Amino acid sequence: MNIGITRELKAQEGRVALLPRQVKALVDAGHAVFVEKGAGAVSRAADADYAAAGATLLGSAAEVYAAATLVVKVKEVLPPEYLLLRSDHIIFTNVHAALNREELDTFLSVGLTAVAAENTHRFGSPNCALAGELGAFEAVRLCLAPYGGTGRHFMSHFGEPALKAVVLGLGNVGRGALRTLLSLGCRVVGLDIFEGARKAAAMDWHDRRLTVGDLPELDAHLEDLDVLVNCVLWPKSRTDHVVTRKMLARFKPGAAIVDISCDTAGAIETSRPTSWADPVYEVDGVRHFAVDNIPGAVPVTASAGYGEAILPRILAIAEKGVAAAAREDAWLARGLTCAGGELILEEAGRYQQREFTPVDVWLARQPG
Repeated sequence: MNIGITRELKAQEGRVALLPRQVKALVDAGHAVFVEKGAGAVSRAADADYAAAGATLLGSAAEVYAAATLVVKVKEVLPPEYLLLRSDHIIFTNVHAALNREELDTFLSVGLTAVAAENTHRFGSPNCALAGELGAFEAVRLCLAPYGGTGRHFMSHFGEPALKAVVLGLGNVGRGALRTLLSLGCRVVGLDIFEGARKAAAMDWHDRRLTVGDLPELDAHLEDLDVLVNCVLWPKSRTDHVVTRKMLARFKPGAAIVDISCDTAGAIETSRPTSWADPVYEVDGVRHFAVDNIPGAVPVTASAGYGEAILPRILAIAEKGVAAAAREDAWLARGLTCAGGELILEEAGRYQQREFTPVDVWLARQPG
């Protein structure tokens, strides 16, 4: 199969879908790989390294889309790329279709096949931990007075306690946030609805300033937190929130929210995704940081993790086709978003209130 890798267009996004070592694995398996020149530059993957791995370098995204059947990306397909799409394309990237109707409408109109990478990770995206660690780093920064914060240090000194962070959700992202905050010396309250997650966090950090509890305990911490870090991925169909706009009135002056999951009006009612180019906005006196591609700030590390995670599925699609590969891999099937103008992803169908074909029904109709 002809496989294409393009330069990411999203603002401040330096990741690349596959590094030269993953490209070599594809070439060794008999596939042709086309890489847009400069695609890996910010991730410190040089064009010469891609060429040495067996890739063909092309001068533009248009040339890559024209040459490839399977196009592999990191972030959403953006409007400048829409006219490059064909019905025989297979797009493998983080689609986020439920919240991006324009992109999904384009995919359905073109008739291409799309696989949402974000839904295919059996043990969570390898970039989840990075998002948690970097998000917590930003949380500490937002506590500094020059950024409008409470002015409290991340360590305790001179009788003053360290800043207090409340982390919602103790999964892969939340554990990443704990690693940063607790390593710096912060006081942290970690909240999760799952007892197992709470016990694991308490055991891992038994020697640090960590208190764990259930999500309903958040109410007791609103008045004295310095920063709230949300790591809860909220179901798109839910209309309730963990943190409502009304709760913001109880935050002390300078307190901030870092929403790493950054679902629009999700766990945080006042959340909306931002970018590294303009990361912070204010609602009712509370600053919100909600960058939706946080790992893009460390593209060298993040690209390495992303490429290793998706390579087996790229190989499977290239060797067997989407349907056959999805029949053998339930996690790949979870990522099937659309094909031939038909919506398959249940989450997008329910959130956008449009008809969809369940993935098992779609797979049963496919030949072979």
